[in-house]
Parts: sequence; structure tokens; C-alpha cells
Amino acid sequence: MRTCYFLLLSSLLFVQCKPNSSKTAAAPEKSMKTFIDQFYRDRLVFYPLEATTQGVEGYNDQLPITVSEAYRQQLRDFYTRTQSALAQFQPDQLDANDRISYEILKWECDISLADLGFPDNYMSINQFWGMPLTLGQFGSGSGPQPFKTVKDYDNWLKRMDKFTVWMDSALVYTRKGMDAGYVLPTSLIVKVIPQFKELVVSDPSKSLYYGPIRQMPDSFPAADKTRLTEAYKKMIGERLVPGFRKMADFFEKEYLPKGRATSGISALPGGRERYNHLIRYWTTTNMTADEIFDLGQREVARIRSEMEKVKTQVGFKGDLKAFFDFVRSDKQFTPFKTPEEVTGWYASMETRMKPQLSKMFDLVPKSKFEVRRTEAFREASASAEYSQGTPDGSRPGIFYVPVPDATKYNVVGGEALFLHEAIPGHHYQVSLQQEDTTLPAFRRFLWYGAYGEGWALYTESLGKELGLYTDPYQYFGMLSSEMHRAIRLVVDVGMHTKGWTREQAIQFSKDNEADTEESITAEIERYMAIPGQALSYKIGQLKILELRAKAEKAMGDQFDLRAFHNEVLNAGCVPLKVLEEKIDRWIEGRKTR
Repeated sequence: MRTCYFLLLSSLLFVQCKPNSSKTAAAPEKSMKTFIDQFYRDRLVFYPLEATTQGVEGYNDQLPITVSEAYRQQLRDFYTRTQSALAQFQPDQLDANDRISYEILKWECDISLADLGFPDNYMSINQFWGMPLTLGQFGSGSGPQPFKTVKDYDNWLKRMDKFTVWMDSALVYTRKGMDAGYVLPTSLIVKVIPQFKELVVSDPSKSLYYGPIRQMPDSFPAADKTRLTEAYKKMIGERLVPGFRKMADFFEKEYLPKGRATSGISALPGGRERYNHLIRYWTTTNMTADEIFDLGQREVARIRSEMEKVKTQVGFKGDLKAFFDFVRSDKQFTPFKTPEEVTGWYASMETRMKPQLSKMFDLVPKSKFEVRRTEAFREASASAEYSQGTPDGSRPGIFYVPVPDATKYNVVGGEALFLHEAIPGHHYQVSLQQEDTTLPAFRRFLWYGAYGEGWALYTESLGKELGLYTDPYQYFGMLSSEMHRAIRLVVDVGMHTKGWTREQAIQFSKDNEADTEESITAEIERYMAIPGQALSYKIGQLKILELRAKAEKAMGDQFDLRAFHNEVLNAGCVPLKVLEEKIDRWIEGRKTR
């Protein structure tokens, strides 16, 4: 779920109106469930894009103004009130499910208040994620924003009107950041400029944001069709395009000359403290930067050893770097001619795994699943990703595959990618969580990268048990995927705390994985843009593997893999400490039977 909507939106903030938080701020309600349900409803006022993604009505015309200090204070007050009210509950007096809710909400308050202690609104735009990129997905007509009724179309116009205000506000606070010494690295700024320039069009009908008009339902009254078409053209031509042009000019003429040469966040005021917080935020652990760096180096060495075994198995005579080149370039690994062949190959994997899935999972989502090619407007720079569906099934879970050139699409690692992004990775975990009505609404839509990405990376290791990886090159692809995540532990910490340059990080990656230099460079720049996020995958995977090994050792012949997977999945997405305590209780309960 590398750029999953929920992951992106978890960092977006809202200042549209003061939330009605009186119930959350007052004494606790009769039960934890009532309390957390009220918290969820009040919170959506701050995060209306999440509401849209979840299919919650009433928020589709609203938009976060993420950079406002007034908003940040409102959000700080909201979490402070919630934290105070939550303290009146006694966790040891709650049942198991409510206690997990308590622990999660306590974590949310603590981590959110700590997060607001840093001026993230000074650097609200980068090349990897942020409001402009997110709204491109929403407004294309193929994303979470609904375009089924006339009201839906009017809602988007209202949201776009607020987006122009957001862009003006972002410029104000980015300039404040420049004055305070908070600026992006130059190598990232040059990637932002063309993203805005590509949205500057002379003909509104050529705009990405004209997509909904091109697919307007035939059932709309003629008068509405005419009105909406003209309104969208006017919004694009008179509001959005001038806004995008202003942003492009600012980043090119004013911001770029102020870009910094350093790669890591520690070069910014308070940067080291910020990174330590981000480690906790993204991994949901108390690990230190040095612990993660050392762990990454050990994992890189271990996985290299496994890669050497595959190289020997297939009879390759060169060294590992030469094998990387072979896997990248040999024509046997690029068998496709059309994008449809690529997506069809991925779609066939579910059928191939089906006989084995039931032996490992008896919790199976009801939500439908599709494989789609990534939209053209973002395909060139996008990674494969999973986009969650809606709980009511109106939008399926979607595995997006970017295929800019099918003849160059390399299949090595494709099986591991499908396990991670689709089944039984993100699609199983996210869909089961959303569909579980025994969970409070807040927990049904919660996302923690360490758990969610950790689960998805863990599922890659299940390939042989699921009937995949029969081709040693696909198994090598799985090792390559795991190596990619292990490298992240080293280069992310290296750049943000140890003074590593962008070029050092790129070279370390080239020495240890088979990705192309172009792909590696984009990844390293991603870590520069969003420090700490890339740590979550491996930290979460290793924790789940550790818990599985603990359960297998404690239970011996009584260990049931399906039961273990149920225990990992049936509480939804949780911080790793909460997951570990839950599995420990499960193990103790099984041992006493």
C-alpha cells in the first residue's frame, strides 16, 4: 500500500469550521464504545477526505486547509480534550475489545499532540505526497470522490473552490518556512515544479480535473449537463490553472534558489528531535535510530546470503551485482507486449493461489477486488499500490499497476508484489478491518504503517506455502523486495541522522538490490521527502514473524496458522505494542486449555 489513500490522508488536516467536540471533551459516556464512536464522528470534521474515502456522506464538499495555524490549534485543543476525558476510564476495568480501543485512542492522542509540536505546515508540499497530488486522484473521476449524482458534481466544485484557498495558504506558510530555515532539498524541489506545470493547460477540457465531465452519467438532465460543464470549465480555467501556474512559478523562481544541499531532516532546526518522533510515529515502537540502523545492516547481510543461494541455484557465474544486472536486463523477464497482458497476469494469481488460501485463512473479505492500470496522469512516477474499497462494496479494492511501457515491464518480483498489495496482503487486511462491524467505526478505518505495511510484507513470505515462487527468479524477486525494505532501515537513518548524502544512499542501494538506478533514485528521494515512513515495513514484518515464532514454540503441535492469522487480523490495524500484548494473551489462553 505504498501510496494508499488512507496512508496519504492520515497526515492531512482540516480547518473548515469548529468541530462540535463537546461530547468528547466532557466526562466519558456510559461506555468506551459510545465514547470512541463520538470521537470518530467529531474527528471526521477535521479529516473530511478520509470520510470521502470511507464512503461517509456529508463531507464530500469539504477540504482540509492543512497549513493553517488556526486549524492546528483547533486540532491540538481537540486531542487535548479527548486525552483528558479518556483519562477517566480505568483500562483494567474494560473488556478485551474496549481495552484495545482505549490503548489505541491513548496512542492517537499522545502521538498527534507530539506531532503538532513540529511545524510541518512549513513544508507541506513535496514530490511524493500532499494535497495537490491527493486531489489529482480524487478529481480525476476514477478515485474515491463520488461522481454519480448532480449533487456529487456540485460537491466537487465546492471542494475545488476551497482548494484554491489551500494553495494560497500553502504559499504563505512555505514562505514562513523559508524565513525560519525550513526548506526542501534542491533535488526534491526540481521534481515538484513539473508536477504543477503539467496541470497548467490552455484548454480546460484537457485538464485532469475535467475527467468527471467526460464521464458524466447520461441520466443527468440536459440543463444540469450544460450547467456543470460550463462550471467545471470556469473552475479549471479561472481558478485552478492560475493557482497551479502560481505554484509552479513560486517553486521555480523563488523556492528553488533557496533549496538546501543537505539530504536529511537533521539539517533543519529541531530536525534530530523531529526524526526521533517520526521513528515512533511510523514504527509505533520506542526503537532508537541506532538500533534501527544496526538492524538494517544485519538484515541486508542475511538477505544477501539468501540471494547468493538463488544465484548458485540457477547457475549464474558472475558476482551478485552482475546477477542484478542480468535480472534487470535479460529479455526473458520482459515477456509482455500490452498493458492488458500485465494486468491479466496479475489477475490470474488469485486463481493460482486459491486452493492453498483456505488452508491459511478462514477469514476472507467479502469486498470485491480488481487489478487496474494506474491512471496516465501519475503513471510515470507511480509505484504499484492498493487503494481500499468502501465497506458497502460500492467501490472495490483496487490493485493499481503502473505500466508506462509494457514491453519493458519486468516480471521478477511480481508474485511477491501481488501478495503484498493484493491478496492476502492489503486487500485482505484492509477489507476485513472495514467489514468488521464488531469494531468501533474509528478502528474499522484506522491505519498504522508498522502494522499495515508489516502485515503486507509478512505475507510475501507465504508465497511458497501458497503455491507461488516455484520459479527461482520469482523467489529471488521476493528476496529483492525484502532487501528493498531492509535497505530502507539503513539509508533512511543514514540520511536523517548520520549525515549521509543522497548519493551515498543511492550507491548503498545499488550495491545491494536489483532495482534500476532510476527507481532507486526515486525511492531515496521519497525517503528524503517523508522521513521515517519507510521504516515501518520491515519493523512491522519482523514483529509479526517474531510473534508467529513465539506462538509456534509455545504451542508446538497445537499451533494453527489460520488461528494465528485470525488473531493478527481480527482487531484491525493497531500499534505493534498493542498487537504483541494481544498475541501474548492469546498464547497464554491456548496454553491453559
